[in-house]
Amino acid sequence: MDTADRWIHTPPRRSATFDEHAIAEIRRAAATGLYDIRGFGAKRRLPHFDDLLFLGASISRYPLEGYREKCATEVTIGARFAKKPITLKIPVTIAGMSFGSLSAQAKEALGRGASAVGTSTTTGDGGMTAEEREHSSILVYQVLPSRYGMNPDDLRKADAIEIVVGQGAKPGGGGMLLGQKISARVAAMRDLPEGIDQRSACRHPDWTGPDDMEIKIHELREITDWEKPIYVKVGASRPYYDTALAVKAGADAVVLDGMQGGTAATQDVFIEHVGIPTLAAIRPAAQALQDLGQHRKVQLIVSGGIRNGADVAKCLALGADAVSIGTAALIALGDNDPHLEAEYRKLGTTAGAYDDWHEGRDPAGITTQDPALARRLDPVLAGRKLANYLSVLTLETQTIARACGKSHVHNLEPEDLVALTMEAAAMARVPLAGTDWIPGQAGRRS
Repeated sequence: MDTADRWIHTPPRRSATFDEHAIAEIRRAAATGLYDIRGFGAKRRLPHFDDLLFLGASISRYPLEGYREKCATEVTIGARFAKKPITLKIPVTIAGMSFGSLSAQAKEALGRGASAVGTSTTTGDGGMTAEEREHSSILVYQVLPSRYGMNPDDLRKADAIEIVVGQGAKPGGGGMLLGQKISARVAAMRDLPEGIDQRSACRHPDWTGPDDMEIKIHELREITDWEKPIYVKVGASRPYYDTALAVKAGADAVVLDGMQGGTAATQDVFIEHVGIPTLAAIRPAAQALQDLGQHRKVQLIVSGGIRNGADVAKCLALGADAVSIGTAALIALGDNDPHLEAEYRKLGTTAGAYDDWHEGRDPAGITTQDPALARRLDPVLAGRKLANYLSVLTLETQTIARACGKSHVHNLEPEDLVALTMEAAAMARVPLAGTDWIPGQAGRRS
């Protein structure tokens, strides 16, 4: 075989830097002059909970029998300052997803599912709908920079208030809701023109730092007669300092959202390149609470990429009091379902990869304001499916906790974990499996 033949039979080699996706994005940007907008969270491979393993009990630890020994799951939020703290039966809550981003049927289904298992759901940006309040036994009302729909009456109707400083998919960025999803009802609730793109602010207009935030928290407490627990939600970027400042400002709970957390719409470059992984954020936040003497007093709620009971248990072991789910809840309702594959293909995508939630054409009837599509979602059936999923998450968490010898899921601790990779070991501050080495820390395991 001569040199020319060898060249012909050598397979072409693609660049690791300029892979197919990168090349396609360059061509799309060159053709349109627009950056890419999508929903969902980060799609790149990141250190995540799969990189951790539990050390089940054997001789040195005593496991609990699942059929006769209790493993409690309840969590109380807001006992620091609120007159009426809330108690959840399970350590899994529903994250804020707005009416506007989601259909009214989807919001009702979230309320039904959460209420069936004794946990909370959250309004998201855009205000409180009557359906959501009616079907949510515990409803958290979000206060965002946009202040859409915010009024004292709805604050008083809520069971807790969540001040949103940032979101895991876009810390430092504001919200987006394209005109095709701003229906007459959404426009009325948000005081916006119907059908016009909305881009909300990236920071609160009436405060610029933790001192001002303390004043805002006090104002919200006064409006609600100091009854409601007040959360502060931050996108994970500087979790130690953000948690400490939220606590000093008077928060009852801190919600920490990692970059795997989803969003209805933002720039793809934001989703993939801003913020830090959920796994890397938990220990610094828990450390801040411990340093201030507030761990388990100010509750830490972790969100961003939670999928199963093992993820829940790992968050709790690393120091969280509860977790919050968004994307997983939508999937449980029926989003990205394979039985709609033909319709997803018509949209140029496939089941499991559909992320154009901002376009309002979701065939599942969840991330849309199209009345015909929204009617496809039965909120009673979808709520039942969500309740089933939440029950499974809880049972899986209890199973792991019992295997580690714990009578309450909050008794899980970092000592119960090891890591499979050096990155995960360093981020979670637990030893590499089979060793007592925590990368970046001198000496033996802590």
